[in-house]
Amino acid sequence: MIDFFVVNVALPTIERDLHAPAATLEMVVAGYAVAYAVLLVLGGRLGDSYGRRRLFLWGVAGFGLTSLACGLAPGAWWLVAARAAQGAASAALLPQVLATIHATTSGERRARAVALYGSVGGVSIVLGQVLGGVLVAADLAGTGWRAVFLVNVPVAAAAFGCALRSVPDSRAERPARADLTGTALLAAALTALLLPLTEGRAAGWPLWSVLLLCAAPLLALAFHGVERRAERTAGSPLLPPSLLAAGAVRRGLLLGLPVFVGFAGWMFVTAVTLQQGLGYGALRAGLTLVPMGVAQFAASMLAPRAVRRFGGRAVTLAAVVHIAGLATTAATVLLGPWPHLSPLALAPGLALCGVGQGLQLPLYFRFLLAAIPDRLAGAGSGLAATLQQSCLAVGVATLGSLFLSLVPGAGMRRALAVVLAVQAAGLLGLAALGLRLPGKDHV
Repeated sequence: MIDFFVVNVALPTIERDLHAPAATLEMVVAGYAVAYAVLLVLGGRLGDSYGRRRLFLWGVAGFGLTSLACGLAPGAWWLVAARAAQGAASAALLPQVLATIHATTSGERRARAVALYGSVGGVSIVLGQVLGGVLVAADLAGTGWRAVFLVNVPVAAAAFGCALRSVPDSRAERPARADLTGTALLAAALTALLLPLTEGRAAGWPLWSVLLLCAAPLLALAFHGVERRAERTAGSPLLPPSLLAAGAVRRGLLLGLPVFVGFAGWMFVTAVTLQQGLGYGALRAGLTLVPMGVAQFAASMLAPRAVRRFGGRAVTLAAVVHIAGLATTAATVLLGPWPHLSPLALAPGLALCGVGQGLQLPLYFRFLLAAIPDRLAGAGSGLAATLQQSCLAVGVATLGSLFLSLVPGAGMRRALAVVLAVQAAGLLGLAALGLRLPGKDHV
């Protein structure tokens, strides 16, 4: 999760060192993001069939090796290919985490584990920004940007050793046959959606990006048809349509839409505002987000207690707190001494946003996973992570594009306020949805 964001800070240094054009730099980010999102459901399904511990170990080993390939890349396109392979390794290991939690825990133990998982996900995003700035600035042994990848190698080795000793094995009782057609169609649909969203804006929305976006819903319909026929004929669909037909699963997925779309847009516009609007360096910009990360981690640990006390209304509470944080941040930017705002002045709004986000992430995973049967734990975990990654791309493409289009005419701080207002509108929908979730006596 850190690796998804840590490279952003290093892109200017990569550009200078490898003489990479802007389009190639975008592919360094997009190659990882698309391969990661496209293969998440498949990674979860393979864990169901062949053992989640085995897939996790293979994924960790692959992540370490591909990180080494990234760190030793002699050229830009080598780096792009290694990043795509790194994304594939991530897609093999990540679904096994949630699936193992789902299959081997229950009750309060599961609630605590899911809360910790959500907190790790949120803090990783902030930590990625900080760690990237620290490693690039430190220039350890002259490695420069390569350190953001090479640091993964000892981490992966340590994770592999710990996993051998402590990760329990689990799998579906009846391993399913491979669904090659469904896998190919899902990969094509997600690629047609995510590649234009990650590359199109920087490239000026060329014809290929528009054609791929038009093809995405058609490929999704074809995938649904193939999966429905496979389930009706007692086959082995990659993602059973009956899973998506369950009302509780759909409500769980709906929880993620405003959370992840808004979060991605927030991280993008905040990074641009801090570095271009306020003139912060990469390291100072990363450190500015520390109050948000600390508040997010603390709040996520309180998520199980919030569910016990408020039930589904905890989602509404999280949305209200998050809206208060966005309003505080917007007021600070509009009324403060622009462009001389200090990180301390921004801290209250960022901390409130962190509390809201810290509650939202574990609540999303908790309510969604609770609706997924144990036999589909891997596929369900892959689905949960796929929605997350897809929404991150959509958030940057929509809210990021809105922000950049407003800056020339309205100025950066007014553009930021508009984007925060749009995000708050999405959170109002999340608050309304929380009121329709089960109460504390039924969760």
